[in-house]
Amino acid sequence: MADQMKPVASVLLLLNFCMFAIVLGISGWAMNKAIDHGFIIGPGFDLPAHFSPIYFPMGNAATGFFVTFSLIAGVVGVASVLAGVNHVRSWNSYSLPSAASTAAIAWTLTLLAMGFASKEIELRIRNSRLRTMEAFMIILSVTQLIYIAAIHGGRSR
Repeated sequence: MADQMKPVASVLLLLNFCMFAIVLGISGWAMNKAIDHGFIIGPGFDLPAHFSPIYFPMGNAATGFFVTFSLIAGVVGVASVLAGVNHVRSWNSYSLPSAASTAAIAWTLTLLAMGFASKEIELRIRNSRLRTMEAFMIILSVTQLIYIAAIHGGRSR
């Protein structure tokens, strides 16, 4: 049974890596746009009435939190893929704890970002790139959980 789960874990690792890389690209774009188009605060400038330190010119009130946590989840997700590749390569009980723990942390951060994605969907005003990132975070929350189950289901020798 353990050897049957190795190809499943490998495919999920490749899928998750590609999706986390796309999430990193889109969230990096959104963060860059927010920094470039943020408020200029200095002498003679007053803060807008509803100033938010996490202001994003695209999207809605949840966009800043969604992009920030998606960026963090993407970085931790790529790190979990690296630990997962090491585990799949050696596939023994010594490499399982690091792969499982980083995958679990990446999954919880992905769930947090997915929660902000659902709030952003509820508020409705967003562009196509943010919609893509929302869909990827929802899909990643499922595929990351299946990956965790696969590496635990294929208990190594």
